[in-house]
Amino acid sequence: MYKIILLPLAKNDIKEAALWYEKKQKGLGKRFISIVRKNTESIKSAPKANCLRYENVRTALLPPFPYMIHYSINEENKHILIIAVFHTSRRPEIWKDR
Repeated sequence: MYKIILLPLAKNDIKEAALWYEKKQKGLGKRFISIVRKNTESIKSAPKANCLRYENVRTALLPPFPYMIHYSINEENKHILIIAVFHTSRRPEIWKDR
């Protein structure tokens, strides 16, 4: 099984989105975090199930939220590096600055 490594910037992405959703509706921020966790577990069990989007970066959608998890796989160490959790309306190449 793979180990998930969540970059600090990705943690911040999740926190900011959850706070924004919580301000919009009580409990929605917690629901967002729950969806992120559920999808992270899915990625952990089948990391290649999601599309290869940029060179070595894969993305996973977070329905019903308009967000994507951006991650890469290190086969040698069996690590999955979560690089970013971005809103789908953001410029896609922004993750490259990380």
